[in-house]
Amino acid sequence: MRTLFIGILLFIAGLSAPAQQYFGTAAAEGHRCILLMNPTARNLQTFIYLIEQQIFPLPDDYHIVGFYQKDQNYNFEESADLISTSGRTDLFLQVCEDAPGETLFGKNSCSDDFYKAFEGSAGVIFFGGPDIPPVIYGQPTHLLTVISDYNRHAFEASFLFHLLGGHQNERYIPLMEQKTDYRVLGICLGMQTMNIATGGTLIQDIPGQIYNQQTVEQIIMAEPDARHRNYHTNLGYDNDLLWGDFHRIKLSSASVKAWGKMSGDSTPFVLSSHHQAIDQLGKGWVVVASSLDGKITEAIIHEAYPHVIGVQFHPEPGFLYQVESKLKLIPGQAAKESFIDRYGGSKGENFNRYLWQWMGEVYK
Repeated sequence: MRTLFIGILLFIAGLSAPAQQYFGTAAAEGHRCILLMNPTARNLQTFIYLIEQQIFPLPDDYHIVGFYQKDQNYNFEESADLISTSGRTDLFLQVCEDAPGETLFGKNSCSDDFYKAFEGSAGVIFFGGPDIPPVIYGQPTHLLTVISDYNRHAFEASFLFHLLGGHQNERYIPLMEQKTDYRVLGICLGMQTMNIATGGTLIQDIPGQIYNQQTVEQIIMAEPDARHRNYHTNLGYDNDLLWGDFHRIKLSSASVKAWGKMSGDSTPFVLSSHHQAIDQLGKGWVVVASSLDGKITEAIIHEAYPHVIGVQFHPEPGFLYQVESKLKLIPGQAAKESFIDRYGGSKGENFNRYLWQWMGEVYK
């Protein structure tokens, strides 16, 4: 009787648990979809905001599918709960039960899932996150590199290799050869993963390796356009500070190929929060934006696939588009200005909005 009772409980639990599968189900039939990698509740909320505010004008007939590997360092039941309570009928999850193993840059146990997700979608967005384990791109680990989710990095790097190919395996035929207009956007970590997945490498600590800065105080006193995150947060005595910092980037002539001719400043302000950056470029990339001093790559586009773009900054947080969101950047100072107050119009707001508008037009 006890065994039967336990079996009934497990059966009920199985009924109540989210299926977390989309491709191959009735829900997927007849719909276009966009993939979101690492679909945490926060990332889903951010994306929903961009859509609802028409910042990212995704056509109504698209489904949004969060794609992840089951061993990632996050409880995706929180994402399932968000979907359940949101009332939206266009949000789904797709889990890969397998791990890519040691063969990240070639056919592995996730390859069938990658193909299924690629075949069933029109594009994918890779969000920001923590440092990539250097072992993935063949480098020793810097003391300031912090590794917190190897499984996520391995999964996303392998998926990007399957999409784009790379120097690691020149004989591999990328999935995108089957759909060359497939769309890929990498944000911050997402851009770094694009690079290492195609055979590139990373600078593991910008202040120390690029600017020879060894203390937080040195960084804070340096040129603002050479600061790539809010290092005031490292001091630890003000928990209300914004996690990122604002600086200008310089668009190259190649950016016209990426986004078309944009009106406004050619050195717009963006939001950054990273201490790592592209070192050697992977296969197929062209740099379309850099830091003002030219030392940090800020955006890349793929030579063969023009709708594959990576940006080192963050155009996605809702507060960038809210004049009422006052931001605190420095300890002891009140939060008096929003991003729009400081960098509205052609100073930065228009550029960030344009990226999402361009993306929306691509999906149309």
